[in-house]
Amino acid sequence: QKQLVASGGGLVQPGGSLRLSCAASGSIFSGSVMGWYRQTPGNQRDLVAAITSGGTATYADSVKGRFTVSRDNAKNTLYLQMNSLKLEDTAVYYCNSKRSNGISYWGQGTQVTVSS
Repeated sequence: QKQLVASGGGLVQPGGSLRLSCAASGSIFSGSVMGWYRQTPGNQRDLVAAITSGGTATYADSVKGRFTVSRDNAKNTLYLQMNSLKLEDTAVYYCNSKRSNGISYWGQGTQVTVSS
């Protein structure tokens, strides 16, 4: 079964940290570009960070220097370390797997709320 299961969201104060995880079935992790997206109500789902199977990472300008994406290919798990969180980081975060054939898979989303 092809699935992505995200976890690690929660409520955190501004300036705090959270670490998101996304466990994937092997068939959609290995060789895929894995990414984190986020979405707020009424808005589109935007890319936060992505990482290739070889470990090359890209980031949205708004999170550069604060967020770090990583993957453990042995555990088929994607991570997003989020530091110095801001109010505007509040969103539902989704993990994504993009295969070389263009097929994309989505996880169920995990809520991140930054609030004082």
